[in-house]
Amino acid sequence: MFDFDGVLADSEALHYACWTEILSAHGIPLTWEDYRANCIGITDRAMLEVLRRRVDPPYDIDLLWPEYPRKKALFRQKAAANPPIAEATRELILGLTEVPIAVVSSSGRAELEPVLEKAGLLHRFETLVCFEDVTRLKPHPDPYLEGARRLGVSNPLVVEDSDAGVAAGEAAGFTVLRLDHPDHLAVALLSHLRKVEMGIDLSARLLTLGE
Repeated sequence: MFDFDGVLADSEALHYACWTEILSAHGIPLTWEDYRANCIGITDRAMLEVLRRRVDPPYDIDLLWPEYPRKKALFRQKAAANPPIAEATRELILGLTEVPIAVVSSSGRAELEPVLEKAGLLHRFETLVCFEDVTRLKPHPDPYLEGARRLGVSNPLVVEDSDAGVAAGEAAGFTVLRLDHPDHLAVALLSHLRKVEMGIDLSARLLTLGE
């Protein structure tokens, strides 16, 4: 089960650019360092709760939250025009034909599906567990438990990049592979599969990506 932002898609910079455009109109500063340290792996509502306190007095969340649909529309527009999914990642997902796979993300389905469709990957996933599908999001285990239920598996591998995502996977009782950058997905996944000696017939093309 793959997280989306920061695992399948190198999209955090795109999310940051969209939020910067939205927040600047409200006089709320947001640096890339602040975004990376405090805004990755949590819901957008939780992120805005953090950022509204960057000004004194704290900004009214009821004035910020109505901007969320505009941010989502900006992201969809930018991501669909140029999907932030590396070719190596695309090749990897297309080559994983021996195991059921899913996307488990705190983002909304409307943000994920157009990007995966444009990249030619949407059909490869048995299911997408998104913001709308569970009551409690990461770091709670609910999204990964739901993903495992849909896949019909009891001991899936979770691939994550954020503290909240890792906590969610571990709380679900699953093995978690932490990724430090989307570009390293192929190497990290293949290395893990080799270590645990999973009986997966990986194609020559897939193995080449990991060398």
